[in-house]
Amino acid sequence: MAIITDDFKRRFVQTILDDVLDSAQHYYIGIGRSEQWDSSDTVTVPVNSITEQRDFRLSMQSVKKAEDVSYVIPRYNWVSGTIYSSYDNSQVGYPTNAYYIITDENQVYICLEQGKNATGSVSTSTVKPSGILTTPIKTADGYVWKFLFTIGAARSNAYLSANYMPVHFIDSAGVGDPSDDQEQYIIQNAAVGGTISSISVTSGGTGYTSVPTVSIIGNGDSADAVATISGGAIVKIEMKDSAAGLLYRPGQGYNYGKVSFSGGGGSGATARPNISPKAGHGANPIIDLKSTAIMFNTKPVGAENDDFIIGQDFRQVAIIRNPLDSADALITGSTASALTYITLSAVSTDFTADKIIQGGTSGAQAYVDNFNTDTDTLYYHQTTTTGYTVFQIGETITETNGAGSGVIGTTANPGGINRFTGEIFYIDNRAAIERSAAQTEDLKVIIQL
Repeated sequence: MAIITDDFKRRFVQTILDDVLDSAQHYYIGIGRSEQWDSSDTVTVPVNSITEQRDFRLSMQSVKKAEDVSYVIPRYNWVSGTIYSSYDNSQVGYPTNAYYIITDENQVYICLEQGKNATGSVSTSTVKPSGILTTPIKTADGYVWKFLFTIGAARSNAYLSANYMPVHFIDSAGVGDPSDDQEQYIIQNAAVGGTISSISVTSGGTGYTSVPTVSIIGNGDSADAVATISGGAIVKIEMKDSAAGLLYRPGQGYNYGKVSFSGGGGSGATARPNISPKAGHGANPIIDLKSTAIMFNTKPVGAENDDFIIGQDFRQVAIIRNPLDSADALITGSTASALTYITLSAVSTDFTADKIIQGGTSGAQAYVDNFNTDTDTLYYHQTTTTGYTVFQIGETITETNGAGSGVIGTTANPGGINRFTGEIFYIDNRAAIERSAAQTEDLKVIIQL
């Protein structure tokens, strides 16, 4: 039996992120497939195969550069009356109850210690954490929170969605940098390594008639905790100094630790410490919040210099690395069209998107993606359903399921992108999304390892 650690996953994610940010590499988000999935247009599950990639390439419409990329994590809004988990170094993945939150001010906090009542039952969070202190704060409902960062306007616009939110590490920040970067940089540098953020009671024991002394044995120092008993058992342990009342005392420098009890008249109680990441909570939120995912984002606006179709829909989204143009040169521009097109020397009746055209001489068939009435240019794509027969100059083409009709004036020409170039890293099948001239799609693609 074996596992792949989050550190290993982050190494791969970071490699991709670095590659995207490398000016010599060019990542694009592509859209395609105007035809329905089936008669009821039920989305099919993509399959990791060469055939799936080929079919996307054949129906691809357009691409736009994916210039925005960030680590992301699932989004959890702070809501009064909710139970939140505390950070737990034994937790696999994310717990059922979130251990971090984002407030309505776009401030992100990690929960270090749950609020619990005198019998050890977990309380709901009723006091929203606030403030940007470098040290943990304990709210009146008993929860202990640590501020991590604020999601500024630029990152919010690019990456914040209903289900995900960005998380990032700031290498450096100073005068002239965004205020949220400067703020987070201060938090990172003030982090205290090896703190014991909380202690989990694994067995309450029996027979305790008075509060036992909690001892934390490890290679750090200054961590202090106080137990609470109810019904003869230890029901909760809080990180605080018994002599100083409610002072939160997580200590520092712990790589390992063990909890033991003495006195109190009982026996059998066990507990374990939850130790922060080595550099401390806040030193690197990507580690604190266990991110192993990145988001690509781009926002096609209207026709995008006529590289995107208006009045048509799409059902697939993909990430493509380093596609080439029709002359086999690397595409580096912001956008490119991927559709094949023909020009007509005569048009009897205009063509309609999503109809099937057929050549009167060749018998070739294709789906109509768009018909430009100003230039009499017809954009189309072929699939295994239509076949791949080539249309001929001078032949009449008609819609098999519509009224469109015209004569081909020039042979088929490739679009701005050679659809069979570039590496496809991701394909997402979706319900139809209609495009209009006034519309901006916010294409957010999540890759999770």
